[in-house]
Amino acid sequence: MAVTIYTTPTCQYCKMAKQYFQENDIDYTEYDVSENEEKRSEMIEKSGQMGVPVIDINGQLIVGFDKSSVAEALEQAEQTGENETASEQAKEGDAC
Repeated sequence: MAVTIYTTPTCQYCKMAKQYFQENDIDYTEYDVSENEEKRSEMIEKSGQMGVPVIDINGQLIVGFDKSSVAEALEQAEQTGENETASEQAKEGDAC
């Protein structure tokens, strides 16, 4: 599962999102868009927004921090990962 969060140092919602990920043992990649112009442009291109946080969970974008939306996206990403693993196992089994 790939989780990316675009943040700024003064954003309270960014801090809340990162705390949520840490408390739930979710690995994530953080980009500080106040310093990283390339990632700021990437964030705007992906989301059409300049506000932070922008959270990307396996390609599903969430603008702002809404705990229930994040939890739902994480659950969907986890299920997708399980389905992919099951498919890969089935393919391996078929190849035997």
